[in-house]
Amino acid sequence: MDSRVILLRDIPREDRPRERMMIDGAEALSDAELLAILLRTGTRNESAVNLANRILRECGGLRQLVDMSIAELTNIRGVGPAKAVQLRAGIELGRRLARRAASDRPAIRKPEDAAKLVMEDLRSELKEHFVCLFLNTKNQVLARETLSVGTLNASLVHPREVFRAAIKRGSASIICLHNHPSGDPTPSPEDIALTRRLQEAGALIGIDVLDHIVIGDGRFISLKEQGYL
Repeated sequence: MDSRVILLRDIPREDRPRERMMIDGAEALSDAELLAILLRTGTRNESAVNLANRILRECGGLRQLVDMSIAELTNIRGVGPAKAVQLRAGIELGRRLARRAASDRPAIRKPEDAAKLVMEDLRSELKEHFVCLFLNTKNQVLARETLSVGTLNASLVHPREVFRAAIKRGSASIICLHNHPSGDPTPSPEDIALTRRLQEAGALIGIDVLDHIVIGDGRFISLKEQGYL
């Protein structure tokens, strides 16, 4: 065996894909490392990571790999029927999840659509909760996150927290919402000032703030409809 070949057992444990995924999460791994986990093992002369890198090179990248059949995969040296089936199974699960996620994403067409998503959760809260909806280019909701929980009558959030979360999710735009524990959704001067700060920050970063909605007890007010955006 070539003495220059590095096998998985020779790699420090913290650098192995499975161990790294458990410690750092899947998002910290490269395409080759994730592929190596699906492969489970390498070949006699290659670690799983080296094999994964070679597969990606030979097929032309991850996008091309997704479209390869089991027969095409087994034509790659080191990929037998078992490994090919493992790869196809992982790819198909990813495809099914993507299709379901796309169909499950609500689209926001008007302020009421956004308000309905959080109304029942926020209308009875005793503290202010500041929530963001992160949208794609089709105004579909990619994610929802509560960025801060305030005191009885104040919710403190900084634009950097909002846009850090938006950038992490690859958002094209955002809708901000927060509740008034009093039940009255009338925007305060602080709400209006925060809205303008968010709009200015979004313009610099390139992420649109579509609305800031104040949730009351069964009622809501859109600052966009009020002319503040």
